[in-house]
Amino acid sequence: MTETIRPPSTSSNRYLRDNFAPVREELTATDLPVIGRLPDHLDGRYLRIGPNPLDDPGDQHHWFLGEGMVHGVRLRDGRAEWYRNRWVRSAAVADALGEPHRGTPGERDFAANTNVLEHHGRTVALVEAGSPPYELTHDLDTVGPCDFDGTLPSSFGQPGYAAHPHRDPHTGELHALSYSWTRGNRVTYSVLGNDGRIRRSVDVEVHGSPMMHDFALTEKHVVILDLPVTFDIATATADVPRVVRPAVRGVLNRVIGRNPLPEPVIARIARGGGAASLPYRWNPDYPARIGIMARDDDSASVRWFEIPPCYVFHTLNAYDDGDTVVVDVVRHSRMFATVLNGPDEGPAVLTRFTLDLRTGRADETGIDQRSQEFPRHDERFTGRRHRYGWAIGFEDGVPGDAVLRHDLETGSTQSRRLGAGLEASEFCFVPNPEGTQEGDGVVMGYVHDRAEGRSQLRLLDAATLEDVAAVQLPGRVPAGFHGNWAPEGTDLADV
Repeated sequence: MTETIRPPSTSSNRYLRDNFAPVREELTATDLPVIGRLPDHLDGRYLRIGPNPLDDPGDQHHWFLGEGMVHGVRLRDGRAEWYRNRWVRSAAVADALGEPHRGTPGERDFAANTNVLEHHGRTVALVEAGSPPYELTHDLDTVGPCDFDGTLPSSFGQPGYAAHPHRDPHTGELHALSYSWTRGNRVTYSVLGNDGRIRRSVDVEVHGSPMMHDFALTEKHVVILDLPVTFDIATATADVPRVVRPAVRGVLNRVIGRNPLPEPVIARIARGGGAASLPYRWNPDYPARIGIMARDDDSASVRWFEIPPCYVFHTLNAYDDGDTVVVDVVRHSRMFATVLNGPDEGPAVLTRFTLDLRTGRADETGIDQRSQEFPRHDERFTGRRHRYGWAIGFEDGVPGDAVLRHDLETGSTQSRRLGAGLEASEFCFVPNPEGTQEGDGVVMGYVHDRAEGRSQLRLLDAATLEDVAAVQLPGRVPAGFHGNWAPEGTDLADV
């Protein structure tokens, strides 16, 4: 159904080799083998998404730009009922597969590849930087672009939605921070209500045109990461004809970081589209800072705190502590400075920023110096003081060779090595419905077995990291991005 891509081993691009290589088929398998015992209370779907190029994108391909593919496992009554993997059918993907379009694609159409979750009865695949979310069926087929019942503007010059919303566990609402290279120095904080409609939207002025993959939420505040990975004019205009390139770059230089781009310029760059490289680069001249905005106020309430240069893809959690805001993140010393096809600029470590609202002082403390990424917490404690966090470790320089459990009260970290040839993607926490203590539950995620060339859905006890169960899958789940547990018959707001 698709063109055959080159064998993974022949590519010079690490993001097209080994477990980063795309899979070629969409599979459906039922009654999956289970090792161990699945907890009886797990009734729902584990969903995870990542980039999976349809065709050979070439050796300059950036990992973040592959078309999105969702992988899901349905659990019920101690059984694994099915596994499915499906490409998100953007207009371009539907065309490539010879299928009709699902809905009406907008001006910025992309097969969402970064996050997938359930809200208000909708399964939605998410991506950042202005492209729309896509709604999926329960069985992961594509419904079409999602504008949250007409409350999400999707035209050029609008922020679109975000890849990293955070759910307030008390209200069930999704809070998000959206950015787009078309909007100059404006980002948008929004609240998606439990009726599936955006009820609040606030524009915030930042320093320039940064890449904002994530943010954090406390009970009172929104935490904004304005960091030095910014829109790069040279990369964005690489596909513009050489004869007009100086003029286009001249226009961009006058407006980038200050004003929205003129629509004709946006349209010209978009038509040139398909640039293999992500148009964001490390910018050593851009100040690194964290903004704190009151959740119920406007952008005039933002307080900015200067921090040493760094980049953050993911926050663990944040909370208010008297007159300070505490933010735990995985900190990269820089990003897209020398390696331009994916995040590979050295170790990333768990770090705490403490922001004093009285003095304007920002303090930085290292929590754990192991190289790690994809931090998750018990989301019943989002925005509240948390004790535990889980992450994927890179203990021997191998992506995902360990699962880490951080105890932030004692300062200790437990590491569970998965075994030779096993590579984990992000693990998320799923609580025991009868438990009330933080961290009472399991963590789950996909693990690739290099020797077998297949993957499994692995469940570990969240407190001990001991094995609970493993669901054997019929194929390989490539290294990807974010996943979530979608319980059946209830919204995540009730978890």
